[in-house]
Amino acid sequence: MSKTASKPKLRILIVEDDPMMQLGLEQTLSTVSDFEIVGQAEDGYLAIEAAATLKPDVVVMDIGLPRLDGISATKQIKEKFPNMGVVMLTSHRLQTEVVAALSSGADGYCIKGANIERLVTAIQAAKEGGSYLDPQVARLVMNNLHPVVPAEKREALHTLSEREMEVLKWIVEGKSNNEIAEILYLSPNTIKTHVRGLMNKLSVDDRVQAAVIALRSGLV
Repeated sequence: MSKTASKPKLRILIVEDDPMMQLGLEQTLSTVSDFEIVGQAEDGYLAIEAAATLKPDVVVMDIGLPRLDGISATKQIKEKFPNMGVVMLTSHRLQTEVVAALSSGADGYCIKGANIERLVTAIQAAKEGGSYLDPQVARLVMNNLHPVVPAEKREALHTLSEREMEVLKWIVEGKSNNEIAEILYLSPNTIKTHVRGLMNKLSVDDRVQAAVIALRSGLV
């Protein structure tokens, strides 16, 4: 009788200089059955070395790190390993820092102290090649990126189907494809198709840009 091959776990590198926070993250994320903590680093330079050595699927990165900050470390990691996911987990909420982090290539931005489910969602989204933006900082990005939505972008919103519009609203809420699939009782592949369709209609490259257009246009 053949055994079903187990699904490989999502490998995570934690970059955090606070020992207590580092321990808390390791213990919390280890409770997620699909996750495996493969290493930890205390500063930006060590993070780059660990990323190269351990080849994690996703790096959970703090911004305020000694020697080399998390934004600079993320930029170097994404330049070397563009398919490696990076999720910023930080207490920093300044508009300039949020935008700088996303500009460095970060796939997600989470605020420390928020519901752990948001971090799990961000990690899963990064692994899938998606993006996640904590609702607490979404409007900061909205006010900086495309302060005025071009008329063609606003008009493009009206070309979205009812289902695509529904999916877009859940993207703004920070939901992953799998979560949206559960909410709408559809398959993840169907949701991926809708996401791809709405991104094409809005002429954007990622979910964050789509969310920004929705927010700036008063959709939510």
